[in-house]
Amino acid sequence: MQINVSGHHVEVTDSLRSYVNTKLDRLERHFDKIIHMNVILSVEKQRQKAESTIRISGGEVYADAESEDLYAAIDMLADKLDRQLLKQKEKQYDKKHRGNAR
Repeated sequence: MQINVSGHHVEVTDSLRSYVNTKLDRLERHFDKIIHMNVILSVEKQRQKAESTIRISGGEVYADAESEDLYAAIDMLADKLDRQLLKQKEKQYDKKHRGNAR
């Protein structure tokens, strides 16, 4: 999985990049068909925002999270993406096995 981390009005340091990588690496445990991931970190006054678009086989998944702390926003983003990928995996499983139930 290729993770591209960029910043908008914030410098992406090595510690931020490694934190994003460690948090988002766990997504591959639940969904192994991730092709590419874009992560954008932005700061505007008191609002810290993390957003991500994940390209998977069969579509895209988008999520964003805001918090007063950038690390907390990254944590919330990882949780949202995890839930969405699990839902996507269930949909693919249901499509695959639905024909046998009839």
